[in-house]
Amino acid sequence: MPTDAPLVVITGASSGIGQALASAYAQRGWRLALVARRAEVMQAWVREQQLDPARVAVYGADVQDIDAIVDAGQRCLLECGLPDVVIANAGISVGIDTAERSDLDVLREIYATNNVGMAATFHPFIAAMRLARRGTLVGVASVGAIRGMPGHGGYCASKAAVASYCESLRLELRSDGVRVVTLLPGFVDTPLTRQNPYPMPFMMSAPAFAARAIRAIDAADRWRVIPWQMGWVAKLLRCLPDAIYDRAMAGRARKKRRSE
Repeated sequence: MPTDAPLVVITGASSGIGQALASAYAQRGWRLALVARRAEVMQAWVREQQLDPARVAVYGADVQDIDAIVDAGQRCLLECGLPDVVIANAGISVGIDTAERSDLDVLREIYATNNVGMAATFHPFIAAMRLARRGTLVGVASVGAIRGMPGHGGYCASKAAVASYCESLRLELRSDGVRVVTLLPGFVDTPLTRQNPYPMPFMMSAPAFAARAIRAIDAADRWRVIPWQMGWVAKLLRCLPDAIYDRAMAGRARKKRRSE
């Protein structure tokens, strides 16, 4: 791959937010390293978008498989060079019921993807970024990290862990010239959110989210809720006394479980 333009690595790039980010960066002239389980879907998308294949590397890897995602990162370093931005976007969102034994396996899968998968995504690049004293690592959390919601125990807990993990990583790397950005999307129109059985205020398109996310990454924002209106909603919810929050959530539709 030529090295005449900056390079971004994006996991979960085969659909939704990841694909929108890939499209936005391609329009800016960046080189792309795209990672997802469905490599053939990404390759088809590259052809449909008429992107220069010499400027796009596609890696098929499941972030739940630590060895596979680490290998993809190491191959990217060898084949494409040190990325300027690494976006750990891959994630899953599904409801759980802790009373159901099968949902404990779903919970483990959520954590393996949203948390361990994020760390495994970043791992191959940290030493090289420290040595070069440059680079930005981006973790995609959610406004669901702010407060727990019924039926969302696994998702909310995993995204709260993403936010805390990225904050810890930011403190570890700040003296090394490596930046860490935490993005907290509100409701973005993707295949995942279209399954939600409840109102979703301030819904935005994936391309609109991608444009704002890239501005936050360029600015090296430590923490950015997108859209900003959801940031105010999140702050309000965080400040509500538990008794009032509990009443507000009473009767709210639960996120569907995998078996539903």
